[in-house]
Amino acid sequence: MGLKKVVYLLIIMLTVDSFAQSKKVADRYYDEFSYVQSAQIYKALVEEKKDSSKHVISRLADSYYNNADTEEAEFWYKNLVERFKDNLDSKYLFKYAQVLRSNGKYKKSDSIFLSMNSLDKTNNRQDELKKENYLLDYSIDDDMRIGVRNLAINTEYSDFGGFLLNGKTYFTSAIPSGDKRQKLYKWNNQPFLNIYKADEEIQTLEESIKDTVLTVHNPRLIDNPISSEYHESTPVFTKDGKTIYFTRNNYNGKKVGRDKKNTSNLKIYKASFVNGYWLNVKELPFNGDDFSVGHPALSPDEKTLYFVSNMPGGYGATDIYKVAIKGKNEYGTPVNLGETINTSDKEMFPFVGDDNTLYFSSNGHLGLGLLDIFQSKIKEDGTFSSVKNLGDPFNSKRDDFSFYINEDGKKGFFSSNRKKGKGDDDIYSFYIYTDPIICTQSVSGVITESANKNPIDGAVVKLVNNQGEVVLETLSNAKGEYIFKEVLCDNVYTIFANKLDHRTSKKQQVAIGKESGVKADLSLVPLIIGNQIVINPIYFDYNKSIIRDDAQYELENIITVMNNHPEVIIKIESHTDSRGPRDYNRKLSDRRAKSTRDFILSRGISKNRIESAIGYGEDNLLNDCNDANKNKCSEQEHQKNRRSYFYIIKGTDKIKARQAAEKIAVKKRIVKRNSFLDYLRKNFKKSSRSTAGRNKCVRGEEEDCTKDAKNFKINYKN
Repeated sequence: MGLKKVVYLLIIMLTVDSFAQSKKVADRYYDEFSYVQSAQIYKALVEEKKDSSKHVISRLADSYYNNADTEEAEFWYKNLVERFKDNLDSKYLFKYAQVLRSNGKYKKSDSIFLSMNSLDKTNNRQDELKKENYLLDYSIDDDMRIGVRNLAINTEYSDFGGFLLNGKTYFTSAIPSGDKRQKLYKWNNQPFLNIYKADEEIQTLEESIKDTVLTVHNPRLIDNPISSEYHESTPVFTKDGKTIYFTRNNYNGKKVGRDKKNTSNLKIYKASFVNGYWLNVKELPFNGDDFSVGHPALSPDEKTLYFVSNMPGGYGATDIYKVAIKGKNEYGTPVNLGETINTSDKEMFPFVGDDNTLYFSSNGHLGLGLLDIFQSKIKEDGTFSSVKNLGDPFNSKRDDFSFYINEDGKKGFFSSNRKKGKGDDDIYSFYIYTDPIICTQSVSGVITESANKNPIDGAVVKLVNNQGEVVLETLSNAKGEYIFKEVLCDNVYTIFANKLDHRTSKKQQVAIGKESGVKADLSLVPLIIGNQIVINPIYFDYNKSIIRDDAQYELENIITVMNNHPEVIIKIESHTDSRGPRDYNRKLSDRRAKSTRDFILSRGISKNRIESAIGYGEDNLLNDCNDANKNKCSEQEHQKNRRSYFYIIKGTDKIKARQAAEKIAVKKRIVKRNSFLDYLRKNFKKSSRSTAGRNKCVRGEEEDCTKDAKNFKINYKN
């Protein structure tokens, strides 16, 4: 065999081995529930044409599905179905239908659900699709309204649950403890969950709408022995507050128990409140090391404990069970709630209201997205009525779960990772009330530049509801002033402003009560100042030229400006700190400048629009951290000198003209849209839900818009 053939064969062998190694790494991340990392590697394998097997594509789709990235999941499930439709498990069809529904593609989703009848005899979605009343419609009663609020205690991490007891709210959160040694859960790279207690407060705006605002504040951790270094979540208490049931990893305080696959399953534990302390943490006798048991819930008479498990003999991935509480530490045999409640997929987070209504979350019953919240009445004989989807506003296109409602049936909590939230999962409070008198208030303010407080003319100001829908739009005047004259009371809105070549520095969340108008001032940060595109400093790690994640975020603003103004040409300057030899620093900064340039080019900007990308090393330090003082400076002080600048060298004369033209175009669009909304206000019944309905009509989602409205809509969109 010739030398060339030997080398070629060796390259092939090494390449194949490299591909196999990448697949093994992805599989390892997937098995560790590290779905962000597994998705990245699986996607690279497919896109680089290294591996397009059913295993890789299905796991790629599942990685996105498990992290609720429904857009990417839809794309890859579609790819999977088209490639392997003749040899594909029905669970992938189900997941494909779920993400289609989550992304608003209901007709296509329903057609897949119906087609699954021949493939999966255990699911009951076909029957539900044929019913006209599988979805509860809270809009039937025009006088009833549901106020929903994203709680202030929510973080960028996972926060969920909510249970009221004696003026306190108990919930679950993955907020970091601040301890650098704290373990991270590999599924989502967040800290392990813990149980918190917070204070409940009802803010009364007027006597006629008492209890319409439920807030929670002053959260604090429930300490040892409830908290551990692993997961604790979903607490439920007896009414006297002396007993808690909660979910925890299989952990006895000293050692983590694992099954044959090295997985630490979940168990339900209980503890007693004695003289102000939680004591005697014990696991319940029907737990098992080889399956999970969790999400406890008590019946109103506290004689039955409901829970979730994937123990053998169930209907699907996880089922809801019940067990009789016979004594202080005695329990009956767990009983599966049956096929009315449980499906071939996941049922989770049970809660039983005082009226003997079972609430739970499921992705097996017909829903609006991924996990949805459902209800079923518990009959006197222990059987269950047909399952109903709670609908809007409790359910969305994302995961909605962990429903709780208090004894009077008016206020409570649910959790969701819906869009426009604060973090991963957020807790939402709700209050159900009637108020036939439609109340509106004005919202006004001033838009200014963040640095000099000069008023901004022509900023687009938007009023957005909790569903992420733009309710109203307007423009600021020459004094920076704006006003929304008719905003529905008893709702929480987000107000933000934008303008060409500006970035938003903050958003305002406002609660509209029945008092006089609300003031909300906003500021914008200009991206173009003089002959520079000004962004937050682009920092590099010491001795490196790799574009960091925070730098990529900032560079998107450069790309935005260049897309706004195709005639603009820039040059890039990059600088280092004083550590290291001067000549080396100049070369390092030059690599950084060119790395910055290459990133911008990778985002679709033409290379002839960047005249140069040059590094100047440590020639122009911003502080006294020079060669003489470099050992005295902190890392933060040195980092200030690792930066880049972006100078406009051509096209500045056309920027103002482009900005003026944009203002005219935006004004025309807003006038046209507001005219359409005024038309709808005159022709549709005014209610607390009419705003969402009007917006759906604008987007073309409603079938019952009048013919004239549809024609107006078509003209508006054009």
